[in-house]
Amino acid sequence: YWDMARQYVLVDHMYPTELGPSFTSHLNLIAGTTTVAKQKSVVDMATLDGRVQNGSCDDPKGTVTSLLASNGDYLRYQGPFPCFEFHTLADVLDPAGISWKYYGSYWPSGASLWNEFNAIKSVRYGPDWQNVVKKNKVILTDAAAGDLPAVSWVVPTMPDSDHPGAGKPYGPSWVSAVVNAIGTGPDWSSSAIIVVWDDWGGWYDNAPPPQLDYRGLGLRVPCIVISPYAKKGYIASQQYEFGSILKTIEQIYGLPDIGTTDRRATPMFDAFDFTQPPRPFKEFSAPFSKDSLLHEPPAPFDPGD
Repeated sequence: YWDMARQYVLVDHMYPTELGPSFTSHLNLIAGTTTVAKQKSVVDMATLDGRVQNGSCDDPKGTVTSLLASNGDYLRYQGPFPCFEFHTLADVLDPAGISWKYYGSYWPSGASLWNEFNAIKSVRYGPDWQNVVKKNKVILTDAAAGDLPAVSWVVPTMPDSDHPGAGKPYGPSWVSAVVNAIGTGPDWSSSAIIVVWDDWGGWYDNAPPPQLDYRGLGLRVPCIVISPYAKKGYIASQQYEFGSILKTIEQIYGLPDIGTTDRRATPMFDAFDFTQPPRPFKEFSAPFSKDSLLHEPPAPFDPGD
């Protein structure tokens, strides 16, 4: 990660949309919101009889969510079933004919805790479901073959993440494999890669998160921007949030906003210099090779465990 930051851009004021776990953070990375009613937003994890579920349209009947109200009230287990009708970035990509894929993360049990389009009703039960790739390592072959869509979300499995309890130190190697596949592939000259963590896993941060509404912002997370047009060895210190990623994509493709936090967010163009010629790519070394990651056994457990 440090090698990537030194070669490209380190963003040191990236904040999640709200203070919370992976479930809501991943929703914000595709929709910029978890608001389900006026002044009420989903927080924490979906549960059934107090047991954590995946947070998806495939959850058992009776699964509920919890809510945070704008007055500060915590409405435990009073939220809807986690099959939402949020307006996501896909809803502006599709009408513009811009291709997209979500390289998601499934477990042997069929779980999809980190596969957030599984919680979007129109995608889960509509034609866009074909864009949700269940085996995330397909990104490696798609990138090498020049088969990447215009917009991609790429999510690790539990062992390939930096999540506490992952059991393996594969996280940096997984990210390196994805970056190297794109960097050495035919799409490098028109690519921008944003590496971000869904929430903060530490104990302390010295930058109090600005409170833009009753949900957050949450504690800041690391973020690295990699592109042939990214500035070299640059620290981007503008205030960004997860909606900034959405807004950057919207503005690159001339799309309307989706009307959530992308509307207020600052786009991430400070990280780029589009007047420079595209920089050649140099592969990053990592402890574990792409081949070893491709042949690792399935994740033995879900992050919710």
